[in-house]
Amino acid sequence: MRWLRKNLVVIAGLITLAYLLLPNVVVTVFSFNKPRGRFNYEWQQFSLDAWKNPCGVADMCGSLSLSLRIAVWATLGATVLGTMIAFALVRYRFRARGAVNSLIFLPMAMPEVVMAASLLTLFLNMGAQLGFWTILIAHIMFCLSFVVTAVKARVMSMDPRLEQAAQDLYAGPVQTFLRVTLPIAAPGIAAGALLAFALSFDDFIITNFNAGSTVTFPMFVWGSAQRGTPVQINVIGTAMFLVAVLCVLTGMMVGRRKNRTAN
Repeated sequence: MRWLRKNLVVIAGLITLAYLLLPNVVVTVFSFNKPRGRFNYEWQQFSLDAWKNPCGVADMCGSLSLSLRIAVWATLGATVLGTMIAFALVRYRFRARGAVNSLIFLPMAMPEVVMAASLLTLFLNMGAQLGFWTILIAHIMFCLSFVVTAVKARVMSMDPRLEQAAQDLYAGPVQTFLRVTLPIAAPGIAAGALLAFALSFDDFIITNFNAGSTVTFPMFVWGSAQRGTPVQINVIGTAMFLVAVLCVLTGMMVGRRKNRTAN
């Protein structure tokens, strides 16, 4: 009992982590399944067929490519705009700054179905054709708040004396920003960009309202689930999960090396 009380927090953390990772484990296991029917819900036989031919399902890789393109462009747009907004909110004083600061959090607090319907109404009133560009605009809009929040937290923790020291050493504004400000804010910018990419690639509700006839990967998965669930969907999901884990591990290794070098 003494050992249990001492390690209770660690045990609870491990149980919570296992609970969170359980769906990923199920997806990974069933990516090696060979179902007998259309639905990949029961384990039948181990097979590597889906991994050998991940694009074996018609239009799946096309929708995946489209989702990746939208996610990349949405991440770039939201990261650039969000970084500038975060610096403006932290470094400058202007009229209605408090109102802007509050409005930034509305897309995160608002239900997605409300935002999706509002965007659809806006696009229809503007006469815009639903498709790639309406999806991209919508994704940049709802990813922007998450980027601003991540970058803003990093900028607020920055020591302004470092930039002042660079200016005392005759560094110009551009050189100070590139050599001092940007490297310090880079972890927050990277975190916001990764979060924006994940949210954009995964989004279904807002995309479904504003896609028209365009089919992204989440919409393809939803449509496939009505007729049958191809094993290749599990393969793509497993691959995306492994890439995300690899990115996190790489970031941790780079951070540790930098700490060792600094020490």
